Amino acid sequence: MSRFILAIDQGTTSSRAILFDQSTNIVATDQQEFTQHFPSSGWVEHDPADIWESTLSTCKGALEKANATIDDVAAIGITNQRETTIIWDRKTGKPIYNAIVWQDRRTADYCDQLKASGLEPLFTDKTGLLLDPYFSGTKINWLLNNVEGARAKAEAGELAFGTVDCFLLWRLTGGRVHATDATNASRTLIYDIHEGAWSQDLLDALNIPASLLPEVKDCSAEFGDLDPKLLGGTTKITGIAGDQQAATIGQACFEPGMMKSTYGTGCFALLNTGPKPVKSNNKLLTTIAYQLDGKPTYALEGSIFVAGSAVQWLRDGLGIIEEASQSGALAAAADDEQNVIMVPAFVGLGAPYWDANCRGAIFGLTRATGPAELSKAALESVCYQTRDLLNAMKADIGEDMSTVLRVDGGMVASNWTMQRLSDLLGAPVDRPTILETTALGAAYLAGLAVGFYPEPEEFAKSWGRETRYSPAMPQETRDAAYARWQDAVSRTLTTQ
Repeated sequence: MSRFILAIDQGTTSSRAILFDQSTNIVATDQQEFTQHFPSSGWVEHDPADIWESTLSTCKGALEKANATIDDVAAIGITNQRETTIIWDRKTGKPIYNAIVWQDRRTADYCDQLKASGLEPLFTDKTGLLLDPYFSGTKINWLLNNVEGARAKAEAGELAFGTVDCFLLWRLTGGRVHATDATNASRTLIYDIHEGAWSQDLLDALNIPASLLPEVKDCSAEFGDLDPKLLGGTTKITGIAGDQQAATIGQACFEPGMMKSTYGTGCFALLNTGPKPVKSNNKLLTTIAYQLDGKPTYALEGSIFVAGSAVQWLRDGLGIIEEASQSGALAAAADDEQNVIMVPAFVGLGAPYWDANCRGAIFGLTRATGPAELSKAALESVCYQTRDLLNAMKADIGEDMSTVLRVDGGMVASNWTMQRLSDLLGAPVDRPTILETTALGAAYLAGLAVGFYPEPEEFAKSWGRETRYSPAMPQETRDAAYARWQDAVSRTLTTQ
């Protein structure tokens, strides 16, 4: 009897492997950071070898920590940083270039050209997305145009494109399976979320050969068998979802109106809108939350590019903290009389602004401003951006949404940050008992396919709240603070 599900959580700055038991308890976890590459201003890359090797290493590490073997694993689930784009040679498996990361802005000018050609409505109608460098489609175009020989090889059917889940699946199955799931496909800018198929119209618009593309499956499905040479045995890979959709599942947001927000490198809020897609009038994305039994469930999503990475900047860029965990205590000690506002547009601003060219700024500096005030400004910037997203969601769907926000991700361990989030939103914030909701979502999808976990309605009953944060800030103070944020953002935008 297999005892565990192995969840692979391949993120932007690290890879993790987590073993869950049948009661969704974490039995063992292993994590490994890898190098970020910034070859030019606004460019962000990963070495695909680092992604693969760290993933395989952490899988081995988690099994060793649990004193388990792959024979103890009922199935494997994968969740991943979305939109990050890899193209590799089908024969050799070797990538033709580094992975272009979701944060990368090198295709901003190309997106502007497409907009100027009047193509954005076509893309938005079919994909629910906007023309932005964030998504995979323009990255694919860049790779085909800028890597020597790539376009000719692609036209000849010799290359394969994949988001990170797809690349890992290829490697895990020994190059036998080229597939992805509907959630990752929905983030590529070339997948019609209404038809449930790659769009030839969009492929033509971006000059992308269809031969590059993987098969698209449900999130919980038989994707393939693990190559026995990798972990000393085999098991099935039966769950895949992009990280934000996996967190939505791990947070048991199965009912329309439920929402979650994940605070990792970036911040991503998803609102379940049910079986019918809702078109946003406020620059949110319409996307697939998950797909089971061939039926997609849709969501509205707000994407913030910089959340935890603002704290990483305090640590690595400014050197004013040694550990990210210090930021909350510093913020708590900040001078409340100083109204320092940080707009962390290091790679532009995401929803609801979608300004790829604006850059970060700090307002309200005085001679008395120090590490405490900068830490507070960095953490509050995440709260303000979340309020931007929730305001847009309310404008799109009215009152048909929960007043409670379920949160997860590394930043939610900070009590100060979560209380300030509740204060600045003016809404309750629930932190779950299992903080690893992204990995849990991947594990659940894998376990659902092999009968290890129950149907969604039953699984939702196992969700538990550890802490509820309720707003304690006076409305007048909250509104004045948010007005300062809005003023600061307006000064950084290049598109008004």
